[in-house]
Amino acid sequence: MLETIFGGVFSDSSTETIAVSDFLLCVAASLIIGIFLAISYTYKTRYTKSFVLTLATLPAIVCAVIMMVNGNIGAGVAVAGAFSLVRFRSVPGTAKEIGAIFLAMASGLLTGMGYLGYAVLFALIMGLITLLYQMLGLGKSAKKAKEKTLRITVPEDLNYTEAFDDLFDKYTSDCENVAAKTTNMGSLYKLVYNITLKDTSQEKKFIDELRCRNGNLEINLSQQEDHIYEL
Repeated sequence: MLETIFGGVFSDSSTETIAVSDFLLCVAASLIIGIFLAISYTYKTRYTKSFVLTLATLPAIVCAVIMMVNGNIGAGVAVAGAFSLVRFRSVPGTAKEIGAIFLAMASGLLTGMGYLGYAVLFALIMGLITLLYQMLGLGKSAKKAKEKTLRITVPEDLNYTEAFDDLFDKYTSDCENVAAKTTNMGSLYKLVYNITLKDTSQEKKFIDELRCRNGNLEINLSQQEDHIYEL
């Protein structure tokens, strides 16, 4: 009865039908692997709920696709082409997100081919390695804490191009003016700088001296945001 229900419409005597128990076992293993990968990804990482849910279900989706292709080269090429369209229907993510997606897909490929032991071993090793690298802070730069974005408001009669040069030389090792615009009917300028502080403990003193130059108008100093669409 089950063979009749789950048999393919286009199946013939030369086509091997996957047993329902085997199908459920592979999908269940894929879901467990996906949950493990999703949990390991979220450790000390900024993430969205939708991405974590996708990461948890992706191995099972890839597993089902591979099982249905079942050695058919033509179907495999068609599936690869269909998956490639996803790249153009979504916003590119960070290198870490792309790596997590490839890891989930590789695990799904292994379970779809029936290598459940290898799939579990592979996911376990890569998940633990990811956690270890996160704990060790691999790739984390000590300079990152010193990189700030400075937003400062100045009156229109102040020549901002040179007004803060001595302070930047004193407190920063690198400074770049990335934006300038008028506000308040042209009576004020809002400037944006990307700076690298020499010493973060001097941050308050730096702001206090800036206030003396800009007439105590608004000053905002924040952590520089990552360029999330760059690898």
